Amino acid sequence: MMKSYPSHASARGFTLIEVLIALFVLSVAVLGIAGLQITSKRTNFEAVQRTTATFFAQELMERIRANESQLTVYTNAGAGRTIQLAGSDGISATNCSTAACDTATVAMYDLFEFSQSLRGVAELQGTTATGGLVEPTVCITGPVVPPGIVSVAVAWRGTTRLSNPGINNCGATSGRYDDDGDADVMRRVLLVNAFVE
Repeated sequence: MMKSYPSHASARGFTLIEVLIALFVLSVAVLGIAGLQITSKRTNFEAVQRTTATFFAQELMERIRANESQLTVYTNAGAGRTIQLAGSDGISATNCSTAACDTATVAMYDLFEFSQSLRGVAELQGTTATGGLVEPTVCITGPVVPPGIVSVAVAWRGTTRLSNPGINNCGATSGRYDDDGDADVMRRVLLVNAFVE
């Protein structure tokens, strides 16, 4: 009687090459998922920054409209006011929530509270402010006295390179939004206009 041996076609299992190909495909998929996660986090952060800038600009505009007789304080007598969080920005810190203040002092306190919000003092991690915007600059322009159009422009530093937004020059050429000397490609700007009577 003859012995029969199994043929190679009936062999079972994976070869080393098949295992390596499967590992390669799996690693490419995992890298793709990781890249997608990083892009998602970056996009989410940009959205949070834009939402925060919108909230701040609208809040300041409402404060200006509520105290429109002091438009000259908000707009720096029509010359325009820039808040860059460098030092005090010429803003007094009289607390009008605990002391009686005239309308001009209330306007300065509005600007002070606004600058504190930009600094992120409402959200603290220990003693470090973590809220607010990244490298914010705020520009307030308008007439000395109402009526007129008041503009609040909020600029901040984004996470990716884009073209320089041309809707407003708030913070432009300050060097805070350059990336390796190029023209403000990290600058993001939000502009809110309102007619104040």
